[in-house]
Amino acid sequence: MTKAKSSTASFERASERSRDTRYVLRLYIAGATAESSLAVENLRAICDDYLSGRYELAVVDVFQQPALATDEQIIAVPTLIKTLPEPIRRIVGDLSNKQRVLFGLDLKAKTHAQRKPRPSRH
Repeated sequence: MTKAKSSTASFERASERSRDTRYVLRLYIAGATAESSLAVENLRAICDDYLSGRYELAVVDVFQQPALATDEQIIAVPTLIKTLPEPIRRIVGDLSNKQRVLFGLDLKAKTHAQRKPRPSRH
């Protein structure tokens, strides 16, 4: 088998495994605010589009369950924590930046065009 065929086969196997991967997510919110509702809506839409049938989502209100927020060292809300698959990732905010959320969930590679340009050093 040539190197190109081997690389393609390896990529296809990895892609197939990722389609079976189960995601475990926990979204920390602060009460029934507009920002909390927006974060929940944004995350559910992304999960339905990209993780249909392969995710577990727990929404935790830090006012109702402060001990969980303390255990996870939550200092800002909304905060999304992806515990599985590893690595553990945290995303803070209303989750309206879809590309950022997909990157944070390891569902989409960050492209060069999405990176912020570095300031020139003159």
